[in-house]
Amino acid sequence: MGRVPTHPLWRPYELADLDDVAKARVSGRSRPVVVVPYDDGWPARYAEVAARVRAALGDRVLRLDHVGSTAVPGLAAKPVIDADLTVRDSADEPSYLPALEAAGFELRVREPEWEEHRVVVTEGPMTNLHVWSPGSPEPLRTAAFRDWLRSHPDDRDAYGALKVELAGRGFSEVMDYNNHKSAMVYDLYERIFTADPAHQHDPQPRA
Repeated sequence: MGRVPTHPLWRPYELADLDDVAKARVSGRSRPVVVVPYDDGWPARYAEVAARVRAALGDRVLRLDHVGSTAVPGLAAKPVIDADLTVRDSADEPSYLPALEAAGFELRVREPEWEEHRVVVTEGPMTNLHVWSPGSPEPLRTAAFRDWLRSHPDDRDAYGALKVELAGRGFSEVMDYNNHKSAMVYDLYERIFTADPAHQHDPQPRA
């Protein structure tokens, strides 16, 4: 009998290289890590951002989703809206970036080697807008993670408690903070993939 395949969205457990993170940053500095209780106003702030993006790009928006912890009711989070934007080609910055800049966004991160990922930011409200191309698995991963936490309050609360504890350590680099969350995040993805009725998954526990 053949081995059960891993889930198509599975990724090996690994930590971000902070030197690579620094090289990918085009402008600005990482915001200090502050985690606050869930704010009922976060969905409205996302809606404000989404309206600005859609007004700026029109039909160049192929998909736009509220993701990250601010998209999970009841979850403690950094007070920064995260959204995934899919455009025709995220590597083709001239096709979308000038319009977003005119709408008050600034390019912060460029990662050609990671699915041509870009991050543009705005401060009002504080937002990280992650830009992807069609077929990128990362927006599917973040949506699955969000949906799991929305429907599994025990996992949501455990994840929130870890975030609060880590924020108390005073991280100045958000990716360093993310590295310290990565073990729990990986384990949660293992639960997500194992429970997915659409795909088989051979469990891949961390070493």
